[in-house]
Amino acid sequence: MKWKTLSSTYLFDDLWFRVRKDVCETPDGKIIDPYYVYEFPTWVTAVPVTEDGKIIMVRQYRHAIGEVCMEIPGGCVDDTDKTLHDAIARELKEETGYTFSSYEYLGKISSNPSTNNNLMHMFLARGGVKTAPQQLDHNEEIQVELHSIEEVKKMLRKNLIVQSMHVTCILYAFEKMGEIKI
Repeated sequence: MKWKTLSSTYLFDDLWFRVRKDVCETPDGKIIDPYYVYEFPTWVTAVPVTEDGKIIMVRQYRHAIGEVCMEIPGGCVDDTDKTLHDAIARELKEETGYTFSSYEYLGKISSNPSTNNNLMHMFLARGGVKTAPQQLDHNEEIQVELHSIEEVKKMLRKNLIVQSMHVTCILYAFEKMGEIKI
């Protein structure tokens, strides 16, 4: 079922986003022209749990939808990150100021495998302790909030967390924690 890529042309190339136009051939010889692919860096995210069992959530403005959103921390894997574990530990410390005693890998997901080439790697981070102030990027304004597991479940039921990949990570983490059955 895999397609063969006959040619690729980059139409846009910037800091965190590239767009290419591919010409592809299907196994039965059909030519698909154009097929657009959006290239993003690899992403990491985590459900961070403090030592006393609170879930660390972040609230920030998301310009593309024009709304302030409730999310879990995460971001792009940088060139300086040796592993996915290093990337999520760095992102959690930068965005929340917390460090964690353990990290459990929950798997990987795609935001849209028909157009996006990257994956998000999900973690459950436990034993969080506030060890530093936030170290935000110049375009970030992030409010850190601590919520009980029941409060986060209520947010899910009321559709108050709209970032679909974050909802997925929360569900996998809650299943790992024995809070829900999938």
